Amino acid sequence: MMTTNNQAPALAFNGISCVFASNERAGERYIAVGDTTLHVAPGEFVSVVGPTGCGKSTLMRLVTGLWPPTEGQVSVDGQEVDGPLSIAGMAFQNPTLLPWRNILDNVMLPLEVVQPHRGQLRAKRAEYEAQARELLALVGLNGFEAKFPWQLSGGMQQRASLCRALIHQPRLLMLDEPFGALDIFTREDLWAVLQKLWLARRPTVILVTHDLREAAYLADRVLVMSSRPGRIIAERRVDFPRERTMETTYTTEFQDLVHELRDRISDARDAEEIVDAP
Repeated sequence: MMTTNNQAPALAFNGISCVFASNERAGERYIAVGDTTLHVAPGEFVSVVGPTGCGKSTLMRLVTGLWPPTEGQVSVDGQEVDGPLSIAGMAFQNPTLLPWRNILDNVMLPLEVVQPHRGQLRAKRAEYEAQARELLALVGLNGFEAKFPWQLSGGMQQRASLCRALIHQPRLLMLDEPFGALDIFTREDLWAVLQKLWLARRPTVILVTHDLREAAYLADRVLVMSSRPGRIIAERRVDFPRERTMETTYTTEFQDLVHELRDRISDARDAEEIVDAP
């Protein structure tokens, strides 16, 4: 799968496989991700969907360098990934905000870790604080900077988590079921928040989700993975105009797309492969 234009890909998987031992005594292994090739263009928003256990979260760990591939190569901005990436922002299902830090300090945490911001933090603190406040205002959290996580709802905490993922201006944003623990009304509110952040900053985004409406609402392109071993078996471009609203989700075209994705996943559920260790 190539990028949609002639730009060099922001993210490239070339023949990636990832194999784990499932029963070392019996010499059994399972293929979490098998022979996957994927190119994502700079600034593209890609959603990844598929059955439970298909390797969606494994893809995330491969991209961010947390796990090495068994075969093939992962590249970000043309450079092979051989360890944890500092240019990636990440957000997960649980916001994991530090309870002893207020919201502003939680958002600024990556600036204390990621270079070159870490070395500039003391001299540029006022500038960085202004950027954090701007992000918080963008997601509707202005006035909550001095609050602590326990004083915020789950949805508000996830808004702060998205700000934290973007504060160091990453070129790549990795989202692993970021809204999965929230009720449907809060999730839908946060779809609009995430779209607004993406339109303002235009990072390359990979969103892993089980929610097909979420995938279709947010993405430029939706990738469907097979059951284990996880492979990309289908992709669907999403051409609904931006900025999308909840009214978009009520259209026949949107509902047809969701049904199409559901049918693809239903057809993919049966394939699971166990390979014998050599």
